[in-house]
Amino acid sequence: MKIADVKPEPNHTLQITSQDGSIEIFDVSPYLELEAFRELKNAGAFQKVKNGGYFIEWECGVDLSADTIEAHLKITA
Repeated sequence: MKIADVKPEPNHTLQITSQDGSIEIFDVSPYLELEAFRELKNAGAFQKVKNGGYFIEWECGVDLSADTIEAHLKITA
């Protein structure tokens, strides 16, 4: 999967648009207890997500691969 767009949503979820145009929701909250992801509990830090195409990343250095995201998506459109 290649990520075309990523938008932060409430409740630590991300709206992921894939290159084929499908729109899915990815819930980041299960990761927030992991030490590397704890900074993302802060809403301001969570909002600073960036699309890397085959991964997403935040300014704090945390990232997730498209494969990980694809394995846990909830399709919405």
